[in-house]
Amino acid sequence: QVQLVESGGGLVQAGGSLRLSCAASGSGVIINRGWYRQAPGKDRELVASITSGGRLNYGDSVKGRFTISRDIAKNTVYLEMNSLKPEDTAVYYCNVEYYYRGVANLVSWGQGTQVTVSS
Repeated sequence: QVQLVESGGGLVQAGGSLRLSCAASGSGVIINRGWYRQAPGKDRELVASITSGGRLNYGDSVKGRFTISRDIAKNTVYLEMNSLKPEDTAVYYCNVEYYYRGVANLVSWGQGTQVTVSS
């Protein structure tokens, strides 16, 4: 099965940038990889995703500011976050959807990394 390890969160001033990384390890055929976030008192929401075929999808609130990319050789997905706003403050989680040994719709989550944007 697939395990995920995130890195790159931290504290940044509004207007600044951060880059998150999510490295995958283990066995499975990856279908989709994504980044989600959850702010206090709010539901977890999709930030960005990329399919195995390279199709991208972004949440409305981050379009034009955030970019998801991947390094297939390193099994790593990145989230480049620019023009950060205080409302981007949240715990960011990476996610993978995959199948393994004939079992589909498997999902793994990273441990989460805190992103705090000060005004």
